[in-house]
Amino acid sequence: MKLDIQNVSKKYSGKKYGLKDYSLSIEKGILGLLGPNGAGKSTLLKMIATISKPTNGAIHLNKNNIIKDPNYMHKQLGYLPQDFGVYPNLNAYEFLEYMAALKGIGGTQLKQRIALLLEGLNLTEVAKKPIGNYSGGMKQRIGIAQALLNHPKIVLFDEPTVGLDPEERVRFRNLISELANDCIVILSSHIVSDIDTIADEVAIMKDGQLLTKASQNTIVDSIKDKVYETTITKEAISGFSANHVILNTIRKKENIIVRYISEENPKDSKLCQATLEDAYLYLTKR
Repeated sequence: MKLDIQNVSKKYSGKKYGLKDYSLSIEKGILGLLGPNGAGKSTLLKMIATISKPTNGAIHLNKNNIIKDPNYMHKQLGYLPQDFGVYPNLNAYEFLEYMAALKGIGGTQLKQRIALLLEGLNLTEVAKKPIGNYSGGMKQRIGIAQALLNHPKIVLFDEPTVGLDPEERVRFRNLISELANDCIVILSSHIVSDIDTIADEVAIMKDGQLLTKASQNTIVDSIKDKVYETTITKEAISGFSANHVILNTIRKKENIIVRYISEENPKDSKLCQATLEDAYLYLTKR
């Protein structure tokens, strides 16, 4: 299983690009797609899902051009878009059976598959209640379930943990980790903690372009001697931020503890262990 994205661009009206000359190669495992809002993550996933066509470039799944043959992708795809909607009058069983029919899924194993997904996503107790009565997090879990109905070989999740509480996030990560053994999972988010616990590789985006794609360790190692912490006064923060990439600040009485990037070895600062979040902020802020 291999997905190849080759020099893909998506141009909107005027000179605005959603993606520009974007290339990426993905094999089995979990790819964490990180980027601020507006980076082009959703645009990329929509093109992989064949909902939107690129202005230029090509996308191949196992050497099959999915722009010319979208059905090849549809047969193997599970997709949770960012703006996923539900039918409020249906209960969870009815909704998932309806989604299965739209995907052409049937047979004696369907009810068993639905029951398994509902159990895995902790929805069994409310499965016979109308979805309109569900919380936002419960609706999101129904969206995750419909994406997994057809045993997909490539799964796209666009901001899947929105509305999920901490326990639900852990449950979701465990479910995705099990999937990744024999399929491609692309998990898009602007929240680093959704990515760093499960992703085999991370791709960081900004302004429709790929900044880097590598293992988490490789990305973190790129700034391992550049992350420092110091304490400054509240009055000094404005001038300090003008000359440094600030990663985090903590207020303590009259002072501020600042975590920041420095290319040199600054005085009166402590070298810190770098994290994926540090690298992400450094790459997208600089």
